[in-house]
Amino acid sequence: MADQKIFAGPRIRRIRNAKGLTQTAMAEALGISPSYLNLIERNQRPLTVQLILKLSAVYKIDVEELQGEAGGALGSLKEVFADPLLVGELPGDQEVIEIAEAAPNASAAVVKLHRAYREQAARLSDLSTMLARDGHSPALSGARLPMDEVRETLETRPNHHSALEEEAEAFHLLLKPGDDLMGALKAWLKSEHGIVVRSLPVATMPNWRRRYDRHSQRLFLSERLSPFDQLREVAMEASLIRMNVAIAAGVNDLKLSSDEARRIARFELARYAAHALMMPYRAFHAAAQRARYDIDVLKSRFGVSFEQAANRLTSLARQDLQGVPFFMLEVDVAGHRFRRAGAQGFPQQRFGGNCPKLSIHAAFSQPSQIIVEAVELPDGAEFLTMSRTLEGPQGAFSERPRRTAILLGCDIGFRDDIVYGEALPLSGGKAPKPVAIPVGPSCRLCERAGCLARAEPPITRPLGLDEMVTGISAFDFQ
Repeated sequence: MADQKIFAGPRIRRIRNAKGLTQTAMAEALGISPSYLNLIERNQRPLTVQLILKLSAVYKIDVEELQGEAGGALGSLKEVFADPLLVGELPGDQEVIEIAEAAPNASAAVVKLHRAYREQAARLSDLSTMLARDGHSPALSGARLPMDEVRETLETRPNHHSALEEEAEAFHLLLKPGDDLMGALKAWLKSEHGIVVRSLPVATMPNWRRRYDRHSQRLFLSERLSPFDQLREVAMEASLIRMNVAIAAGVNDLKLSSDEARRIARFELARYAAHALMMPYRAFHAAAQRARYDIDVLKSRFGVSFEQAANRLTSLARQDLQGVPFFMLEVDVAGHRFRRAGAQGFPQQRFGGNCPKLSIHAAFSQPSQIIVEAVELPDGAEFLTMSRTLEGPQGAFSERPRRTAILLGCDIGFRDDIVYGEALPLSGGKAPKPVAIPVGPSCRLCERAGCLARAEPPITRPLGLDEMVTGISAFDFQ
């Protein structure tokens, strides 16, 4: 450090401005003259070892970050301007260095824009290859995008990450939040990292739920979010800081193929970590068993939303402390899938989840009501399902609110352990059993004849064999 001259004027100026200090006030705290500080901020004097240590002690600044804050941005900017489209724009590296030093926020934005440009170009190239292969024109919806890769990877695995669970429990013990986790998280972010949490009006943040400005050290939340969603956003930010190593290891374990997919997975694991922090495993597991998995009781007990409590139920898969192996499906009114997960992975092969007769689709006609049904697949497998609508972030009067529906399911054999099992109608006779609704994995794979809800013909049967008979279904087969 002593042999290397460190010029960090713009960084010192940003630190001073972020803390609302004048040059005189900062110079007095550092034991130097205001004129000397002015020279430092204009890069006319380097930082000394003593001054770096003083900055670290007074303002809790990471020495390594102070020495190389612009290093990463500089390397990324050089890569941007090495692009064939921009390679002739700058005569040398000096302007790039000045941009990285003086405007790190703008530098990060340029890097982010270039990264999106490259990924979009790669995606279009892949699609062009698909469309040109052998003269075929496959549907664009068949392209496997990074989001599809992340979803498929997570859906086939148990929705349980033991390393994140351990980190979350340790973090919760450190916070000692009592009944105010939001207050404890805000206090921890402020005291340990100087981050202040603020809520902003919808007009100020029209397109964002959460935005962290690392240079002013402020975390902004949109007022359109419910208190539960605001808590999750703060918990996610805290988890990304506190559990960074565990989250990075979890992303690496997924072995994804692109940077975009890894960023999406990082967000998903941070969301999981936030739920684990809001609802610590042992406490949540014990409460769930006592309440017989009543989601309304659990959401009140932990101060979370219905969706958050239901989502957490799918993660009770710790080897020594397992719960009922629930799985979950979330769709919108048009049938678009948002999320699928399960304690043992989503049962795609057994359950499917694409049958229009499932109660998750009927839930939109009964907002906020829980619909409990038993369903039976063609192979005889039976499941207990609970469906309910969810309200998304609140918009203005002129905006149509986002509404999705969630289905929580498990094997019918667990019905006696779950409060919702009591709502199932039973058949008559000496050995009554739940009355199950016949469903299929999806219309294309279902061979149930005479189904009024059938939306597509089965791929396993020929259609229209008998011209003398018209079936009750929209697609006739024998």
